[in-house]
Amino acid sequence: MQEYKGQIDGHGQRIGIAVAQFNEVVTDRLLAGAVSALQQYGVRDEDITVVRVPGAFELPRAAQELGQSGKVAGVIALGAVVRGATSHYDYVCSETARGIADVSLHGPVPVMFGVLTTDTLDQAINRAGGKAGNKGADCAAGVLQMMHMSEWLSR
Repeated sequence: MQEYKGQIDGHGQRIGIAVAQFNEVVTDRLLAGAVSALQQYGVRDEDITVVRVPGAFELPRAAQELGQSGKVAGVIALGAVVRGATSHYDYVCSETARGIADVSLHGPVPVMFGVLTTDTLDQAINRAGGKAGNKGADCAAGVLQMMHMSEWLSR
């Protein structure tokens, strides 16, 4: 039996991060967590490309273009959608998740979903470096693991 668990090693890896500007108080924390974790795993600053987009809805396109650019071997998509009084939340969450999943499944590089979908701003902040950890940092480890798995399987 062969079993493989992807390494979490960023040495020599190039990572793209697409980050939504909307809810920047949260997304800046997610980005800081992702960058810090990538650095801890050995990714050099010059090998991290950050692309800022208006909101979560634009993340799938940014992730797709980063992945197809040939400049990165993995992508992290970061955003925060906080429930409001209208159904806008449901549409944005659904289409953002579907779009990022499509890019991850059909694109040339692994894509990690780091979009928080919460009922309150406090919940989002807690998941962006507060009591519940930092989803950006989690995505950094995840994208490296998926990249190494893909490399291993293609040998």
